[in-house]
Order: sequence, then C-alpha cells, then structure tokens
Amino acid sequence: MSGFIAGLCVAILPLLAAGFWLGRRTARPESLGGLGTPVEHATFQTLHTASLAAPPLRAGLTEETARRSARRLRSLLGTDALCLTDQKEVLAWDGVGSHHRTEIMDRLAGPLVSGRGEAFPLACDAPDCPVRWAVVAPLTVDDRVHGALVACAPRESAVLVRAAGEVARWVSVQLELADLDQSRTRLIEAEIKALRAQISPHFIFNSLAVIASFVRTDPERARELLLEFADFTRYSFRRHGDFTTLADELHAIDHYLALVRARFGDRLSVTLQIAPEVLPVALPFLCLQPLVENAVKHGLEGKADKCHISITAQDAGAEALVVIEDDGAGMDPVALRRILAGEVSPSGGIGLSNVDDRLRQVYGDDYGLVIETAAGAGMKVTARLPKYQPGVHSASRLTGG
Repeated sequence: MSGFIAGLCVAILPLLAAGFWLGRRTARPESLGGLGTPVEHATFQTLHTASLAAPPLRAGLTEETARRSARRLRSLLGTDALCLTDQKEVLAWDGVGSHHRTEIMDRLAGPLVSGRGEAFPLACDAPDCPVRWAVVAPLTVDDRVHGALVACAPRESAVLVRAAGEVARWVSVQLELADLDQSRTRLIEAEIKALRAQISPHFIFNSLAVIASFVRTDPERARELLLEFADFTRYSFRRHGDFTTLADELHAIDHYLALVRARFGDRLSVTLQIAPEVLPVALPFLCLQPLVENAVKHGLEGKADKCHISITAQDAGAEALVVIEDDGAGMDPVALRRILAGEVSPSGGIGLSNVDDRLRQVYGDDYGLVIETAAGAGMKVTARLPKYQPGVHSASRLTGG
C-alpha cells in the first residue's frame, strides 16, 4: 500500500507541474532568481504549493482542513473559484461566486454516488459574477467517495476538467494517508490496552499481599511499597500520550522491580547501567516494562536458585541502545520465532510480540527487537531507539512521588 501511494504521489506531482503551470503560466527569465529555466521555476512553484496544501489534508477532510487547503488548491488550478465538499455540504469556498453553493450541492448527488467526474454550466443572474462553468471531481478513498473538489471558471475547458481530476486524485491520496495515520493511532491505542490488560492480576494480588505482610511487622516498609505500587499503576494506566521518555519508563520499571524484590527477596538481583545522555530519548509508551516483566518471569520460572537481571541503556551516536538480559530458563528459538510471528501466544509472549510490532510500526522494520536465547541459556533482548524521529515525541513528564 505504501509503495502504491508513494508511486502515485511521484506520478501526480510532475503531471501537476507540466499540465497546470506550463500550460497557463510563463515566467520571465530575469525574475527566476537563479532557479533556472521557466520550466524549472514553474515546477518548483507547483511542488511548493502542493507541499503547503498537503499538511491540513493529512488530518482528514473537515471544515477546518478544507478551509486551510482550498486556497492552495485553487492556486494549483488557477481558477476563479474552488470549493471542497463532503457528502452533505460545502466545507470551504475560496474565490468568487460563493452564492453558487446551493446549486453546486444540488448537482453533486450523481457524482457523489457514482464517483465519476462531471462538468456543467452554472445558472447565474448576477452580471458581475465571472464563473459560468463548474467541474466536479470526486474525492475517493478505497472506493468510497468522501466528497468532491469543484473548480469554477468563466467558460468550459477540457484542460480544466483533466487538471481538476488530477488535483482531486492527489487530494484523495492525502486523505488516504490521513486514514492510514488514524488507523495506526487506533492500532497503537489497542496494543497499549492489550499491554495494560496483561498486567497480571497475580502480580497485583501478590504485590498487595506482600504489602499487607509488612503492615504489622514493618509499617514504614509497607508504606514505601504502597507508594511504589501506586506510582507503578498510575504510570501504567495513564490516559495521555502514545510516547514517553526513557527516563519515565525506567522510573516505572524501578517501581515494578521494588515490588518484585519485596516478594522474592535475595532470589532476584538487578543491575542498571544507564547513560544520562539517553534519558530524554522518546520511545513508545510501555515499551520496555513488558521486556523487564518477561525477564523476571522467565528468569525466576522453574528455578530454585537466584536470578540476575541487567538493564543497560547506552549512547550509540544517533541511537540509544537498551539491553535487558537475564540468566533464567531461556527459550527455544523456534518457539520464540513463532511467538514473534503471532502464531502462538503463550503467557508472556504477547508482551514480546507487541513491543516488537510497535517498534517496527514507529521506527521501521530495521528497529524490531533483537533477541538472543536458547533453552537453559537465559535471554538477551536488545532494542535500538533513534534519538530523533519525526512524529515521535513524549508528552509532559509524569513522574512518581
């Protein structure tokens, strides 16, 4: 899908440059300011105008986004007026002749159902109104008509019909990208809910049981653990932001480990080596905590002796390198591959596959988890986090007390 969209964008924009600007505008060589030939100047202007029109449309088709993009789209076409509609009404009108709104919406019934473009004369009694012809180009995403782009001009023009169709297809691509962005957001929210649902009732019960055991023998210790539990659950169930900072995620992990150590005592030892310069790095929310929980579970599972977990976060130039390693029971690599492929979901496996999927969605396939393990050999999980990634930024910090 992404390849198709990229190809469509590459195909449409040069066509915009060649078909619209070169057909109707000329530039004086002395005014180009070093940009090159009139053709190059026209192409640059078209691409620049298209780039300014795209961001609002990437938020979907609304009255606000239509208003913000309509003028740029009219500039691309060079028409006297242009409007964008949804299925029910005109969302934005730019240019002259806005009194034609009702007439145009009445004529859109057919195109909005069929998804086919149409051109028709406008009936107007106003002698000073320059628009006498309208070209309708439906805006279609996944075979569903969202609305229409309507270009108005003084006279019939076959060139305008073709140009309006190309611009409408370009707008449709932006709306399709908006749909994909919204689907991605919903998917991330669903995955975070899945991770929250995995916070084991047994962990909650055991944590509260440990806290209760200290109430009479060591009230101060009970109070400290209760604060740890409150801070951990507050972070895990916070309601804002898809991203957090490495500092906040490690802070939540510290609360989690304090509760686990209170239960298992000296059976569990943890070492942390964190480079201060990577603490502000943004990453997907609840991305590392499931990895630590997995290390605790598999590190202690089936063992009567001690388990050691190490957590390191290093500065690796343009990336932060986070490694979580345990000396526990490990896992059969074949079984691990099946878990990451989503073929099986044993206890603890959903966390690994969920984190791996989210890292790939946010950063690309080169940034999935790297897991080294074998039966009886423990597990080492490595996550690479780009320090700077467009669209990845944390919300205001939510720290525990």
